[in-house]
Amino acid sequence: MAVHLGPNQYGKAENRLVTVSRNGSVHQLRDLTVSTSLRGELAATHLTGDNSGVVPTDTQKNTVYAFAKEAPVGEIEEFALRLGRHFVGSFEQITGARVLIEEHPWGRIAANDHSFVRGSDEKRTTAVTVDGSQAWVVSGLRDLVVLKTTGSEFHGYPRDKYTTLPETNDRILATAVSAQWRFSSLDVDWSKSFTDAREAMLTAFASTHSLSLQQTLYAMGEAVLEARPEIAEVRLSLPNKHHFVVDLSKFGLENNNEVFYAADRPYGLIEGTVLRDDAPDAGLAWHTLPAF
Repeated sequence: MAVHLGPNQYGKAENRLVTVSRNGSVHQLRDLTVSTSLRGELAATHLTGDNSGVVPTDTQKNTVYAFAKEAPVGEIEEFALRLGRHFVGSFEQITGARVLIEEHPWGRIAANDHSFVRGSDEKRTTAVTVDGSQAWVVSGLRDLVVLKTTGSEFHGYPRDKYTTLPETNDRILATAVSAQWRFSSLDVDWSKSFTDAREAMLTAFASTHSLSLQQTLYAMGEAVLEARPEIAEVRLSLPNKHHFVVDLSKFGLENNNEVFYAADRPYGLIEGTVLRDDAPDAGLAWHTLPAF
């Protein structure tokens, strides 16, 4: 039987990085999770155990922390590009790098200038791929939990003997948004692009009278593309956080969409992509990323 080594990469996953800027009395806090992975001429370590080309994962970890000290982290896209280009440019046998970053938001406590509070599970994300002299950036967010108490319907679907879901003209619509968007270039104001894309999604979620979560997904992706011309493609994953009206009739009470049971599982999972007709080729932008 003939076998051979296929595509491979290795790296240091989920390096927890917190930086504090102490310039003056007002401190600035950054909280990141950084994952690095490298690929290249690495067959020997798989086939014979020859590690002469392997940049240790510990070295990758240390590089993350050293880079955070040597220069301000800045926007997470900039930091990821710096790291990826360093690994590809510093080691001849390393031809490609992937850097994934999640940023965990902290809010400032008004009592003083050095205390913070975590009020949300939402995370800003970026995934940078460097391959030789080329680079691609995919940014986005995870766990942006949104809900609206009306303006959502669901009806007109096919029914069979297993269908028990009642049709509704008024329901709670809730989801935890995971979104990734691909940039068509690297000449981007990363901070403003993220802020505008996030706001566009929130506005579309709130203002779209939804006949299905699929319709809302498309409206959110379309809004991002309309708001930011540098974004070529948006991929969205929206779990439907079901809220079921509780039957209170057995207690002699009428429930007019006021009392709900919030179910965490199972849940509907709606996923889709919205992209420009003239979107450039994705290249390696989505390499090793999940489909959504």
